[in-house]
Amino acid sequence: TESQAKFAADLVREISQRLSFLEEVGLGYLTLNRESATLSGGEGQRIRLATQLGANLAGVLYVLDEPSIGLHQADNAKLIQTLLRLRDLGNTIIVVEHDEETMRAADHVIDMGPGAGALGGRILAQGTPGEIAGNPDSMTGPYLSGLKRISPPSPRVTPPDTATTQSGLDTGWIVIENATEHNLRGIDAAFPLGCFTCVTGPSGSGKSTLIDDILRRVLFRHFYQAKDTPGSHDSVRGLEQIDKAIVVDQSPIGRGPRSNPATYSGAFTAIRELFSELPLSRQRGYDAGRFSFNVAGGRCEACKGDGLIRIDMHFLTDVYVTCETCHGRRYNEETLQVTFRGKSIADVLDLEVDEARLFFRKIPSIYTKLRALCDVGLGYLKLGQPANTLSGGEAQRVKLAAELSKKATGKTLYLFDEPTTGLHFEDIQILLDVFFQLRNGGNTLIVIEHNLDVIRCADWILDLGPGGGQHGGELVAQGPPELIAESPISLTGQYLAPKLR
Repeated sequence: TESQAKFAADLVREISQRLSFLEEVGLGYLTLNRESATLSGGEGQRIRLATQLGANLAGVLYVLDEPSIGLHQADNAKLIQTLLRLRDLGNTIIVVEHDEETMRAADHVIDMGPGAGALGGRILAQGTPGEIAGNPDSMTGPYLSGLKRISPPSPRVTPPDTATTQSGLDTGWIVIENATEHNLRGIDAAFPLGCFTCVTGPSGSGKSTLIDDILRRVLFRHFYQAKDTPGSHDSVRGLEQIDKAIVVDQSPIGRGPRSNPATYSGAFTAIRELFSELPLSRQRGYDAGRFSFNVAGGRCEACKGDGLIRIDMHFLTDVYVTCETCHGRRYNEETLQVTFRGKSIADVLDLEVDEARLFFRKIPSIYTKLRALCDVGLGYLKLGQPANTLSGGEAQRVKLAAELSKKATGKTLYLFDEPTTGLHFEDIQILLDVFFQLRNGGNTLIVIEHNLDVIRCADWILDLGPGGGQHGGELVAQGPPELIAESPISLTGQYLAPKLR
């Protein structure tokens, strides 16, 4: 009524304004009662950004770490506009970012490098995006200027004739029939085996629902008797054509300091066995357990082999300080007296992967696992680097290296969710080399991805949309990248077409 409208006017204006801020940062597809625990890191960051927009502050320094995570190019454009608007209010915006469009929109770029770890830590170039593109010292510049580009390491594989998916033979395909979980609208999704498939679409279009809630849970029930209930669908056909399924995501490889690249890759087991075979170990009766963090006897008991002491901060994040007894070396003096080529077990854990690979080059059981870590671009990590200091992208590549070092059957299905998160152009090229190495071995890769350079290199694409939330859930287009780029209703295709040209 008119009187109600008068009383509610201010409230309605405030509510509308706050909702418009959420829409501006590309979150229009979220329901208002969505639980915060179900939001991705990128979505949480953008909600906080919308809050800042509403505050209308000036003179504030904002620091954002990869705000483009999980964003489709259409949503990314909205995010960039939001950042520019915050800047125009009189604020300073500092963004750690790998996204090309964000770099081009910046007023000033600082390019770090030239490598990672001990090979990095220098400012290679700084200035406007144009100045970076023309700077010969910059690692990022050649990609901005077009002198370098990410390219597929080997020719595209053509999937089997799609007609077989209709005949019930399932030759060379895995098919999800009538997927209706969340916003999916009864779609039939077919994935070619032995190919590199990208699942694309705007944020909230149903990609994670299709791959994580349905396909992954069906695969894990089929192969590993997992208890998670798959999302709503009629059936999944063609599983008998593969022998295992592996998810390589960005979850941590361990929660505490004891887990590290050496333990996760399996190299540490072989290193401990090597140390237990040394003359001094045999003389003293040390077995492989003596060199473990988890067994009392060889480790430093003050920190229980962590090398760090955890201080519980109650309401704040726990703080780790170096152990004063072993000074971060994890072991007691007796254990450290055992050396291989002049290095104790603590010295070995302090080696970078590149150094360790050369150090153990004549011991195949260790060398193959360390070479796999180098192949995925992690040669700069220290063998004993605590898992809680690794980024999501690094954790994902450690998992990938662990898979690469195993004996391949050629019938494995790998699932990846945004594997390019946190990766520079050079790192993405290394990752693609690994992907194609797996694919060329006969394996199947299904990747949820927004990075256009990776999508351009795919053998096959399933594009969901056309929008997010209630405007998504349809299979907009499927086929090779060129076909997606020609689709008039594919939002991904609109951004992919210039890349293909």
